[in-house]
Amino acid sequence: MLHDAYTDVKKNYYDPQYHGIDLDARYHEFETRLAAVTTVNDGMRIVQGFLDGLKDSHTFLIPPEMIHFYEPGFVMQMIGDQCFVVRVRPGTDAALKLHPGDRVIKYNSFSLNRDDILPAVMYFTVLNPMANTELDLQGPDGTLRHESVKAIYKPTGMNRRLRWYTQARNDPSILLEKDDVSYWRVPQFDILMDEVNRGFVVASKHHALVLDLRGDPGGSTDTLTYMLAGVLDHDVKVGDRIGRKNPKPFIAKRPISAHLFTGKLIVLIDSESGSAAELFARVMQLEHRGTVIGDKSAGAVMEAEDFPHSSGDLSKVSFGFSVTEADLIMTDGKSLEHVGVTPDEVVVPSPYDLSAGRDPAMARAAALAGANLSPEDAAKVFPIQWLPL
Repeated sequence: MLHDAYTDVKKNYYDPQYHGIDLDARYHEFETRLAAVTTVNDGMRIVQGFLDGLKDSHTFLIPPEMIHFYEPGFVMQMIGDQCFVVRVRPGTDAALKLHPGDRVIKYNSFSLNRDDILPAVMYFTVLNPMANTELDLQGPDGTLRHESVKAIYKPTGMNRRLRWYTQARNDPSILLEKDDVSYWRVPQFDILMDEVNRGFVVASKHHALVLDLRGDPGGSTDTLTYMLAGVLDHDVKVGDRIGRKNPKPFIAKRPISAHLFTGKLIVLIDSESGSAAELFARVMQLEHRGTVIGDKSAGAVMEAEDFPHSSGDLSKVSFGFSVTEADLIMTDGKSLEHVGVTPDEVVVPSPYDLSAGRDPAMARAAALAGANLSPEDAAKVFPIQWLPL
């Protein structure tokens, strides 16, 4: 697995200088570390650690499928520069000990920031699932405490492949109509042209659209093209792909069949809006087409390809790697990687908002769309849904 990671990166990584890393020396260093591990999970941690040296959001291990359901029972998220508990599954140990609005000071002894939260969550929930999560917390009132939270572990008898962004999520695409505003949640850019068209046909019945891309990790560039075609009446250059070969422009060509929404557009993003979702939001700013509300996005914008592998003779174990093949320099001459999209209006929930179930960002977006929606009612537009146990 480590050798496959090394080979895939050496052949395909967009930067042949590997950001100044001596890839051969790093491979031999981690090969030595691998010789001392005693479990498969520790081995996968070494493999992911080898890739982490590139500090690249789209270069990572796609681990083997699991035959169990694992979930810590809660979801953390960066809000501004601090990490908070934002969701707690009812009926779990987490529900007895944690509350939305708790600030996470330490997560299994680690301090979390925007750069390391995703690797940490991937390690402790996918590569090396922990029976108990150790948390140092600060409540909204400032009270400090430590909690040991028992995870949910359930054999399923079927293979399930999880990446960090699928943990506990069950957020379908939903389009709601209320008064003269439509509200559309797009949880991932994996929508086909027909569904995108249907969404914008419905939105066109109203004078404004609130497009909720919070928590959307991105996805297909085809979906990005369809979404751009729904709000722009022309082809648009998203940026230049920078890779091992000559720069190649990424131009979103507008399909003739695309339905055009011409009304007012408000886009919601947060710290987990990544990749294609970030690109959509930034293009709206550069094209002066819509207003972006919320928190600074993930800064995880690269173009990657998956490389599948398998190992074993009688029983095959499938795994793979996502490897970045291009950075994207946008029309303002900048990359969003490690930078993210800064909203036109930064609107984030306070710890008390999280605790009380209020959504000030959605309320502000609704106000810009001409609607009157309280923060309490705004939180009910797209209620929390969990993957079934």
